[in-house]
Amino acid sequence: MMKLKPLIASMSIAALSASISVGAFAAPNDSARTLPVRTADQLPSIAVLTSLDVEENRNRSIASTTATPKNNMPDRMGKLIDAKRNQSTTSTKPMNPSPSNDVAADNMSAQELARKDEQSDRTDDISEGQAVAAPSQGNEPFDAPAFEIPRTEQLQAANTDTTIKSIEDIDGKTHTTLNLSNYAKQVNSAAWSPSMNVNSAMTIKIQALLDWNHASPGPIDGGWGMNSKKALTNFQAMKGLPTTGKMNQKTWDALVKNIPANKPVLVTYTLTEDDIKTNFATTPSGYPAKSKMKGLYYQDIKEMLGERFHMDIRYLEKLNKNKTYQAGETITVLNTRGALNQRINRVVANKADQTLYAYNGDKLVATYPTTVGSDATPSPQGTFKIINRVKMPWYKATVGEGSGKQVHMIPPGPNNPVGVVWMGLSKPSYGLHGSPKPEGISRQASAGCVRLTNWDVLEVYANIENGATVELQ
Repeated sequence: MMKLKPLIASMSIAALSASISVGAFAAPNDSARTLPVRTADQLPSIAVLTSLDVEENRNRSIASTTATPKNNMPDRMGKLIDAKRNQSTTSTKPMNPSPSNDVAADNMSAQELARKDEQSDRTDDISEGQAVAAPSQGNEPFDAPAFEIPRTEQLQAANTDTTIKSIEDIDGKTHTTLNLSNYAKQVNSAAWSPSMNVNSAMTIKIQALLDWNHASPGPIDGGWGMNSKKALTNFQAMKGLPTTGKMNQKTWDALVKNIPANKPVLVTYTLTEDDIKTNFATTPSGYPAKSKMKGLYYQDIKEMLGERFHMDIRYLEKLNKNKTYQAGETITVLNTRGALNQRINRVVANKADQTLYAYNGDKLVATYPTTVGSDATPSPQGTFKIINRVKMPWYKATVGEGSGKQVHMIPPGPNNPVGVVWMGLSKPSYGLHGSPKPEGISRQASAGCVRLTNWDVLEVYANIENGATVELQ
């Protein structure tokens, strides 16, 4: 996703001045991480029936539908959702009927969903710039009259950031099944059968099972959107089953085969002092303001917990209404997957599928939803190699042209334009990296690179080595 050449330098403080030229990435506009709508009270009731046959019931943007969508797309999704709603009201009752305005808000038309995605895409990614392991203090490849080197304390703060540990340290976090809500208990006890009416509890269980089997559905939200359907299809491919994208007995049996029968999907977690004392800061708009930050930290504790537990923030809020998120308070979260423990020596990034396929030899061992280029700035097709891997990269942002050009060093953090990991390719200007907006994976357009959620890119990072093959299709 860039159009300049990023530099990946040694991660050691002693080698801050060293730099290695790698692929850069560009994108439309710069913006703070925002969603069109992110308030829990506007989401449908958790127990609203959700159909696995509907591809795009995404629980996403919930604003007014008065604006005219671009290209006047046919409202195919609205018809599908209306048909499913009518069917469900005549054939079954929701576990907990939700207010009518919630249902209406959730079941947006395909036109409105497309319009909201388009609005989000314009501010989703990064402007002209490059990923770096740390700021170099000389030999800059740019004419940079206003180049800003962060202060020493800013460097130290970023290098001791706990973001990676927060996402990765699953075993160090205490989960229990005490004091779970009735809904959480329904999720944990849910079992699929051919004749069942699929509801939100079953949907969450399937999303979790896919996550546990390393067929990532992206942020788990209780809605059966395109990333969930892709994950189910990819899991079927991993197990040599017909890739229908629909649940059946053989697929269910394969999903639960290596999972302990009593493993809970939703668990309680008690917030710690370390959780509360994590560095949080609102991400400012504009690179000059971002360059003055000590780090592009999580903006609040909900954002941190969403990434740690692979959850859409709005679903986290829905599960934990009236919580204050203070130390000692118990909240309900997703019981996330264990380590992959599979060597990855080849990945295939398929633009048509918006999926990253990870292989150990010829064996497909994991899949992840991804964004691979766009029509305007497509990724190159071909086979390349990973030449460097960096956790918590800096980002060098270039603003303006000619004598007015300025270069700003953007500090590391989960809200950095390339997320928490950069893996550069042998093709200059391209790489695999994280994202400051996991909710948009597979839905936005990237300017050439391959991006994943921060937790998925960390899993790839942990199991892949320099020299691994990357096929861009």
